[in-house]
Amino acid sequence: MAERYDVVVVGSGPNGLAAAVTLAQAGLSVHVIEGAATVGGGMRTAELTLPGFAHDLCAAVHPMAALSPLFRRLELEKHDLRWLYPEYSVAHPLPDQPAVLLARDLDHTAAGLSRDARAWRRLFSPLVDRVHALMADTLGPIGIPKAPRPFLWFGLHGLWPASWFARAYFREERARALFAGCAAHAIAPFEKFFTSAMGLVFALSGHAVDWPVAKGGSQSIAQALVRCLQSAGGSIQTSTPVRELRELPGARAYVLDLAPKHVARIAHDQLPAGYRKRLLRYRYGPGVFKLDWALNARIPWRDAECARASTVHVGGQLAEIARAERQIWYGQVPERPFVLVAQQSHFDTTRAPAGKHTGYAYAHVPHACSVDMTDAIETQIERYAPGFRDTIEARTVHAPAALERHNPNLVGGVVTGGANDLRQLFTRPVVRLRPYTTPNPRIFLCSASTPPGGGVHGMNGYHAARAVLRHLRARRA
Repeated sequence: MAERYDVVVVGSGPNGLAAAVTLAQAGLSVHVIEGAATVGGGMRTAELTLPGFAHDLCAAVHPMAALSPLFRRLELEKHDLRWLYPEYSVAHPLPDQPAVLLARDLDHTAAGLSRDARAWRRLFSPLVDRVHALMADTLGPIGIPKAPRPFLWFGLHGLWPASWFARAYFREERARALFAGCAAHAIAPFEKFFTSAMGLVFALSGHAVDWPVAKGGSQSIAQALVRCLQSAGGSIQTSTPVRELRELPGARAYVLDLAPKHVARIAHDQLPAGYRKRLLRYRYGPGVFKLDWALNARIPWRDAECARASTVHVGGQLAEIARAERQIWYGQVPERPFVLVAQQSHFDTTRAPAGKHTGYAYAHVPHACSVDMTDAIETQIERYAPGFRDTIEARTVHAPAALERHNPNLVGGVVTGGANDLRQLFTRPVVRLRPYTTPNPRIFLCSASTPPGGGVHGMNGYHAARAVLRHLRARRA
């Protein structure tokens, strides 16, 4: 097969596009192939409910994109991406008391935490001014940190189980609940080591940037990356599902933004049998059950301050959230699931007709769960927003199987790229010194199933691209 390109990238999610841009800017000829009709993977937006209502199909609120070392270097705003910022990153409603609010201002957040104000400041103040250095070290594979002091601080605090850490560090439920909501982004039991790391990252991100939404929808991030790629000479081909690697145009290297089981399938004759078996044994972890609503008004939160946040963590106190996260990990469906609500239309008037709003929520559920969670999710929201159901004009339901049909990388409805436990945190997709390489020197991996895992930040793709560049330079030498 004659080489038509230096690199072919399969998949146009945030990591596939990030890899393609990095390689194209290094002077290589790069071609991206996407199976769907539109680029973006987890960064797509569509009218899912009624005409005029623009819903994000997967990723919705983007602190990691705003803080991504790669995206900041690319200056995607020059490619027509516009971030819209809320007044608060997170609101966490609680029974019979005001909601806890995560504000960019550390003192403002601490002021709402009563006796834990000093502890919250002590925890996060050492890193607020060094968050970008920490993100550069944490959003990548294991290596020697470039900013050792903040990385050491992060490691010493983040290695603990979230439940233990929250109870040991904070005295009252308000701070514990706020931390628990951030830690729940790990979608793992709070009894597991390193779950505190996720709580620290997300809480700290809220002190570095107000968790933004992309004007027009998350698709705007993908479109900005496409413009960036094209300006560097790269090309994109959509509506082209890849069944086998041999179908692809000739190239010196192939970068696959695909879940491990799909890598094993399309490269079945170009990877050793033992390596393929390891890919097929990859553990994906729990999934999500997602709802989108067309609303005739804002969600009527009991505490009106919740409307000023881009994200609302609905799950109650630490013990309730911990119970739900433990249940889903072991295959049980919680009666009161942890629910993440996004309120993009509060800050982006392009998302819905005048006077109307979009609603977005997902609950954590067991892997490939087939239980309809619609009532459980809406009941959870009603606990803190009485009358919420009266605002619903239409809804669209995406169970885990439907999410996987939309984006095959979301295996079993998994949005994190895999199981976020200690075994897999540093070894995804398999135990390998260079996780972006494979036994075939021409095949590289860059999906969320490689370090540093899920999220719209593109760093998996960036690190995979660096691995490709090292390989191609070595061949020339």
